[in-house]
Amino acid sequence: MIPERLKRRLISWLEEHRELVVLVFCLPASFLFTLLLKFKAWLRRLGTGPTHEVAVAEIQKRVRDWNKLPQEKRRLLCTSRPNWLSLSTTFFQKHLHHRVPIPLYEILELDEQAMTVRVEPMVTIGDITEYLIPKGYSLAVTIELVDATLGGLAFGTGMSTHSHKAGLYHETITSYEVVLADGSLVKATADNVHSDLYKALPWSHGSLGFLVALTLRIVKVKPYIKLKYTPVLGQKEYCDMLRDLSGANTAKPSVHPDYIEGTIFSKDQAVIMTGDYSEYDRNIAVNHCARWYKPWFYKHVESFLKKGETVELIPLRDYLLRHNRPIFWVVEDMLSFGNDPIFRTLFGWLLPPKPAFLKFTTTPGVRAYTFTKQVFQDIVLPIAELERQIEIASNLFEKFPLLVYPCKIIDHGPLSGQLTRPDAKYLVPGTNYAMYNDLGVYGVPGKVKEKKAYDPVAAMREMEKFTRDVGGYSFLYADIFMTRKEFEEMFDLKLYEVVRKKYNAEGAFPHLYDKVKPEIDVFAIGEQNATKH
Repeated sequence: MIPERLKRRLISWLEEHRELVVLVFCLPASFLFTLLLKFKAWLRRLGTGPTHEVAVAEIQKRVRDWNKLPQEKRRLLCTSRPNWLSLSTTFFQKHLHHRVPIPLYEILELDEQAMTVRVEPMVTIGDITEYLIPKGYSLAVTIELVDATLGGLAFGTGMSTHSHKAGLYHETITSYEVVLADGSLVKATADNVHSDLYKALPWSHGSLGFLVALTLRIVKVKPYIKLKYTPVLGQKEYCDMLRDLSGANTAKPSVHPDYIEGTIFSKDQAVIMTGDYSEYDRNIAVNHCARWYKPWFYKHVESFLKKGETVELIPLRDYLLRHNRPIFWVVEDMLSFGNDPIFRTLFGWLLPPKPAFLKFTTTPGVRAYTFTKQVFQDIVLPIAELERQIEIASNLFEKFPLLVYPCKIIDHGPLSGQLTRPDAKYLVPGTNYAMYNDLGVYGVPGKVKEKKAYDPVAAMREMEKFTRDVGGYSFLYADIFMTRKEFEEMFDLKLYEVVRKKYNAEGAFPHLYDKVKPEIDVFAIGEQNATKH
């Protein structure tokens, strides 16, 4: 056992030398861990693991065995996947729960006629892009992080720069295969007897059952994205441009580009990127932007504020994973020299540090420290309110760049899931959807960098209040700062509560709010931090 005094000194050293820990431990460990995962995947392809049916039967058996336990010995169910392996910024207390292994990593079936792919939940974005793109396909919504799992996105959410056409990630799921609290296996689709479960599973974060397979829509693609970078001066100008391009004002899908992204570098400066599928064109420069020695993508984008409008061809997989190496721009706050040309050339192949190992080295002290010193939020808001979003976020966090992805939010009617229906005033004329956008705020707030007083709880609660007021939603992989009452104002839990009772999830799985709320007392830490100043 480590003496308590030595332990405190070690924790303090880790907190003070975070950059060194990332460089010396997280990067090499991430690389070795990636090799291990590839080796295990290779072994699975040799047929060393159980079949899908056998693995699912074992999960069912474990749940049935749990049901046989005396009532007083039953702890709520969760997966056995370690917290540090998930991309969530929170640390759900799995040690207080009954953990069930879900060793499901395979791509099960590609149906080119139905334009779908059936996968197990632990298949990653890296896996699926490697599999689909050489065949001329892609998921309709592909987020930019290699390690994100398709099952995690199904029960959480995700969006991409194609979401102005495809909607949120869950809109592309045609079926879920779920082991329920009694150990039974059901398949939920939009039009079968389990359609209520189908509607409630998105944003449920594993609080209704264990996902064992899902089927997703795919789209036909070309080998390149022809990407145009357009620098725009003036907030109204770039906000109007994003609304026009995405179809927020009028529904003409054929005239809107396949991909739209905005990177806002200041209140009055942004670069708008529009992309379309393309074959190779020798007259247009090709940028293999995902290669280890290349500048981080957002730094490359920033250069067009001076260069002016430019067009490039980017190989499709490079484009889809363009933000993976710097984790958008989060790595810059971990490794200040990470984008240096010498470091990129010599060691860029080690990036990104896997979130798994960043979380693995997060002590309680580091967790409290990063909570008060960083912001990592994705928020879905009506694009009609884009100017107000930017104004509020920049005032509260003083952090640029800001990320903007337009995204279609469909009104599926009453009792259609956890997302509240978009206000009628935001609906695109003649449609059943409104154009929203993801606002991504990542990194160290300006006041923290300047060593000024900063209350993270007050800042985030004000951002959450604005989000509720305009009918938006917080992504629940990140820390939330809402009371349960406020949470139930942001999300519509009517169907969710009905489904929990109907499928016996009550008393078997944690409630959604309990699953996603921070494991630390955010209010106490915020007060302590404010008192220090």
